[in-house]
Amino acid sequence: MDIKRNYKSILDLLLAEIKSGNFPFDSLLPTEEELALKYGVSRPTITKVYNTLQDENYIVKKKGVGSRVIFTNKNHHTFGLLLPGAGESEIFSIINNRILERSLHGEFECLWDGTTAGNAETRKELIEIYTENYISKKVDGVFFAPLERISNADNINKNICDKFTRAGIPLILIDRDIVEFPARSIHDLVSLDNFNAGYAMAEHLLDSNCTEINFLYRKNSAFSITLRRLGVAAAVHKRGFVFNNDNVYCGDPEEVDFVRKIKFKSGHAGIICANDSTAAMLMSTMDSLDIKISKNVLICGFDDMKYANYLKYPLTSYNQPCTDIADVAVEMMFRRIKNKDMKSNHLSLIGQIIPRKSTIFEKK
Repeated sequence: MDIKRNYKSILDLLLAEIKSGNFPFDSLLPTEEELALKYGVSRPTITKVYNTLQDENYIVKKKGVGSRVIFTNKNHHTFGLLLPGAGESEIFSIINNRILERSLHGEFECLWDGTTAGNAETRKELIEIYTENYISKKVDGVFFAPLERISNADNINKNICDKFTRAGIPLILIDRDIVEFPARSIHDLVSLDNFNAGYAMAEHLLDSNCTEINFLYRKNSAFSITLRRLGVAAAVHKRGFVFNNDNVYCGDPEEVDFVRKIKFKSGHAGIICANDSTAAMLMSTMDSLDIKISKNVLICGFDDMKYANYLKYPLTSYNQPCTDIADVAVEMMFRRIKNKDMKSNHLSLIGQIIPRKSTIFEKK
């Protein structure tokens, strides 16, 4: 049996199948035993074929897993998703699903298994594993929503981004940057226009007869919250009312002692929460303290979560243009791949307020 001839013919055949997409990116090749039996050659011959494919960066061999294809057609891209799951915020489920929907149309492929952990602590534990996985698979780009609401999130986010940068893999940040405003990272960013959203929500409360506005957020929140707070301050100041550090509260809205410290003029105050989950917790705690929403104080949030309309006091919220954010992020990724030397961009999109009973004072 001519081992060299068989080796070369098998190698050429597998190369053709990989390049044609018959063995697509991230798929497993048959085992060495299976191919040896199929072509009637010795296992060392197939081992030599697979070693050559690995040396030429077509596959990666991993003990206990098999031989996985890492080759991607230059005209077809593969992107990784590092986004939270619905447990952290519904907006990321919408964004995640929209990007996956775009991939089904044949524009690109997505890797996302297990990367959408809903719990922030769980996501923290997994994110470095998936980062190394994406780098080893040589994806063409990654959509990344930086971690928030956990200690040391800033350093973790920066380390993740640095790893992708060193590997030459473009990042499109979703929803928030990895540095605090007014600084900007080197990475492209697609997000809600958080300053405009904060401004609009403050105007809504002022138009609802509030003369006092407070802003509440939780510890370790994303840097985007700073922009919402600055938008609130700008709107309040423009109307001639006071807004300073005494109007900003950072703490756990489920803690009764913390909520008791929030000062407001009953019947004239509104509280803007950094997001809907914070607002829902605050409403529950205030209810236990016999503070009546729509009578003593108005409350609103951001993200327009599904439950917002079903709370005891239906919650006014700011709806994010999630589908548009996903579409813009995909277009920005293709633009970045085409021109890696292009200066970083930040595209911010406008959403809309969904008014509900939580921002309407009861008629006296």
